[in-house]
Amino acid sequence: MQKEIVYLDLERPSDVNKLTEPELYFNSKENALFVIDEVQRKPELFPLIRVLADEKGKNGQFILSGSASPHLIKMASESLAGRVKYFTLSPLNLLELSGIYTNKDSADRLWVRGGYPRSFLAETDADSMDWRMSFIRTYLEQDIPQLGLRIPASRLGQFWTLLAHVHGQVWNASPLSQAMGLSGKTVSHYLDILEDTFLVRRLLPYQANVKKRLVKSPKIYFVDSGLHLALLNIQTLDQLFSNPIQGASWEGFVIEQILEQKPSDWGAYYYRTQAGAEVDLVLVPPQGAPVPVEVKRSLSPSIGRGFREAFEDLKSTHGYFVYSGSEPFPLDKNILAIGLGDLKTIFEN
Repeated sequence: MQKEIVYLDLERPSDVNKLTEPELYFNSKENALFVIDEVQRKPELFPLIRVLADEKGKNGQFILSGSASPHLIKMASESLAGRVKYFTLSPLNLLELSGIYTNKDSADRLWVRGGYPRSFLAETDADSMDWRMSFIRTYLEQDIPQLGLRIPASRLGQFWTLLAHVHGQVWNASPLSQAMGLSGKTVSHYLDILEDTFLVRRLLPYQANVKKRLVKSPKIYFVDSGLHLALLNIQTLDQLFSNPIQGASWEGFVIEQILEQKPSDWGAYYYRTQAGAEVDLVLVPPQGAPVPVEVKRSLSPSIGRGFREAFEDLKSTHGYFVYSGSEPFPLDKNILAIGLGDLKTIFEN
């Protein structure tokens, strides 16, 4: 007998009304799987879900989804300890689109529009841009207050836009705090909010055991390239190609595509020394040497001195150079140039 699936969207008043007496409602559908979206709107459900899960003594009774906030995650961890597993739902990526969108134009479209479905699938670039700008306004004016964060929308929006200009750079709170007239602690708190809500990624430095001075601050990337470009008012591929942010934007886009394919037991970092040895991405398998990955939007990739020094520092046995072409070819006996279509090979050797 197929299990009944009950979907509840807590932004819909009729669904909220069904949970006026949640225990009675859940018990009325004893063998159902409850999918509850926007669960952050009713955190008081967590203790009841714990009781029901223990009473029935089986897994797979509830799927809870919604925006992340430190308070919500803390409540879920406390109420559902030992009974919950977390999944992060990222925007669409190239792996998910393979077989549906297979050509280079689709990769460029994903890069410019980002992976939120309504943005990616919009009829025109202008429609996609309108959706992303609406998303940004909704996030600032509605989502942030609903998460219990008392920050003026204009102030967080200003920070978010300034952050877009330093995408792909090593984090330094000082210039942003000076530009906004705020303390370094405050702008770091704003960064925490964007990270906790899965809008930016902090890529930590790899702390190799080498006798060199290492850069120890994280690098900051936008998780979704479309939101990053929207904040910079870049709507089309032509506009992006004429903007100096092109290289950093493509680097972040490619890194996100790689991380979406990364096995869960691999670590991901970047590497940079004060002397100039650096690599964009260091992937660390459970066993074996770190795998350095360089990312450059170029049809004629070449190995720079900084990458070679990092390769030696990390004692790597092989590495990769992701370029904007499609055909894989060796750059050196241990370094392979690959395009976006061959990212999976990074984890196969």
